[in-house]
Amino acid sequence: MRLRHDVPLQGLRVIDAGTMIAGPLAGCLLADFGADVIKIEHPRYGDPMRQWAPIKNEVSLWWKVTARNKRLITLDLGHPRGQDIFRQLVGQADILIENFRPGTMEKWGLGYEVLSQINPQLVMVRVSGYGQGGPYRDRPGYGTIAEAITGVPSFTGFPDKPPTLSAWPLADSVAAVFAALGAMFAIHYRDVHKGEGQVVDVSLYEPLFRLVESQVIGFDQLGIVKQRMGNRMAEDSPRNTYETADGEWIAISASSQRTFERLARAIGRPELVDDPRFKDNPSRVDHADELDEVLSAWFSPRSFAEAMTILEEHDVVAGPIYDVRRIFADPHFAAREDIVAIEDPDLGIIRMQNVAPRLSKTPGQVVHGGLSLGHHNREVYAELLSLSEGELKGLQQQGVI
Repeated sequence: MRLRHDVPLQGLRVIDAGTMIAGPLAGCLLADFGADVIKIEHPRYGDPMRQWAPIKNEVSLWWKVTARNKRLITLDLGHPRGQDIFRQLVGQADILIENFRPGTMEKWGLGYEVLSQINPQLVMVRVSGYGQGGPYRDRPGYGTIAEAITGVPSFTGFPDKPPTLSAWPLADSVAAVFAALGAMFAIHYRDVHKGEGQVVDVSLYEPLFRLVESQVIGFDQLGIVKQRMGNRMAEDSPRNTYETADGEWIAISASSQRTFERLARAIGRPELVDDPRFKDNPSRVDHADELDEVLSAWFSPRSFAEAMTILEEHDVVAGPIYDVRRIFADPHFAAREDIVAIEDPDLGIIRMQNVAPRLSKTPGQVVHGGLSLGHHNREVYAELLSLSEGELKGLQQQGVI
């Protein structure tokens, strides 16, 4: 598959010097929409993500997704010659993404002060655990710890159980989205307002912290400290998951009055609408236990298929709890092509998530999955730096690439 010519970021060049998740995922999001993302890896070790499970035929499946659509080169940024080559590459780039610990790039002579002298138009996206400033700046940062300090685990899970961390790198992934967003903010300013490049400082914790919305103002104004409530929310009711007779689970959200009225009719209990305990959302929140008992009693004797049929007939806001097996079989996912199949040189036909969001005129595209270490060395170095075959061989022998 070849890249179309109508992708929105065509002509934008990105140097992805990140490792693992947050930085590389930001680069992947830009690559999905046509940016020329050149991913740099250490010539000996590569990106550690190459070792992450699941593994098939000694190939990381996670790598296939995160490194998709990128041109892959090797370069030792700790080597003086590697630093020189890096500066030359940056001179031809629009965006640089890195997620080393703060100070690492400066140690290598590759800080923004140096690079901006080479390329004043450069937007440098810096992703780190705690940001480029502050008392925690030099601490090692991982998404798990970043998620922890946002407060999210403190109100996630059941009240009689420990705080619950997400089962995937939530903070890293959210930070990646904000990093890509921040990069495009800076590019817009540069190109539309005829400004220069700038630094986009993204910590792992602040993007997720931004998404907790009312938690900060709620504490500031009312002293509210959100507690763990399982699948419920203190702000609306009913909002929970309910088990059917055949062991399946269905999620319900009916906080608005009209959605609750439809739910009451669906379960054959229209009188609940006039019950003082359930007359409006605040009342339902106060009597969430009683309401859950009513709903659980309706779900428990019914099969999943029967319950979903009734709920859908009454236009209730309800949905099944899917695992990935059911996602693969779901007709809506199929109709919207949420999973795309591509040819891969290592594994044959592979399937992964398609590009999001959807643009009506210039949609993104999955061209290829993550490829082998240094796959594009010859192409990139010859194209951008005009290095000869002999020079490339010499750099390889020196361990620079």
